Amino acid sequence: MYTKPVDATAPALVPASHPLNVHATDRAAGVLLGAACGDALGVPYEFARRLGAEERPAMIGGGLGPYKPGEYSDDTQMHVCIAAVASTGADLTSPTALDQIARNFHRWRDGGATDIGNQTSSVLRAAKTHKTGTPAQAMTAEADAYTARTRFSAGNGSLMRTGVVALAYLDDVDGMVRAATMISSLTHSDPECIEACILWCSGIRVAVLEGTFDGVRDGIALLPEDRQEIWRARLDEAEANPPHHWDRNGYVVTALQAAWSAITRTPVPELAPERGSFPAQHFQLATEAAVRAGNDTDTVAAI
Repeated sequence: MYTKPVDATAPALVPASHPLNVHATDRAAGVLLGAACGDALGVPYEFARRLGAEERPAMIGGGLGPYKPGEYSDDTQMHVCIAAVASTGADLTSPTALDQIARNFHRWRDGGATDIGNQTSSVLRAAKTHKTGTPAQAMTAEADAYTARTRFSAGNGSLMRTGVVALAYLDDVDGMVRAATMISSLTHSDPECIEACILWCSGIRVAVLEGTFDGVRDGIALLPEDRQEIWRARLDEAEANPPHHWDRNGYVVTALQAAWSAITRTPVPELAPERGSFPAQHFQLATEAAVRAGNDTDTVAAI
């Protein structure tokens, strides 16, 4: 199983040309660490009974693995496959980097992935026997073939691993869009998957640099013009409903909506140390809300 340890010095992923202050550096480290925490918190409740509003999720292990308490699943494992390449400073849109990410995906799957989505499994299996092209070209071709022949090709499997892509392009929005597109397309080339990854990378980028949630909506401007109003309405819907409003969140759109609902509908605690209240606790509360969405709990919480 490809489970390279997550290193708290993750700012090595950040371009040297974009110096960060201490707070932004912490937020950068939190991108991958936070995804792993959300993943591990959601693992015990995946496709099980949905928790009630008063029930508090915990890292108790079990789930589909079964997993040890605090152990993360495929969401973070695939994220680490990308982070291992991004941490070298490589341009993730280069053929060399994409091929290495593709090889990492194969190594992870062949090494005994503890869980793997149906779409990802199908694409990786087909790419293994693809006769032409480099590893990335073969994988992308099989992802395109899957999209062409399958009615439901917009799974959440690339959105769940896209956050770390933004760290490599904090000073290059256009590069970020290209990288999000190409890395999603290795397994999920459906336009909705690509659009969701662009939006979420935009959200991560602005969150790291500015400490706000504005980047997801700002990212709408990065999408094709004829898709912008559709996504604007989807974010509106997410902000108007609780995370469990979408009971089928294996679809990339509803997975994003459930995660965005958990983020935006969870109040940010005020800074009141004397009462043990800190704004950073929003992460914990929002992640718990994501788990309470039910169904694909580890993925929604990882996003």
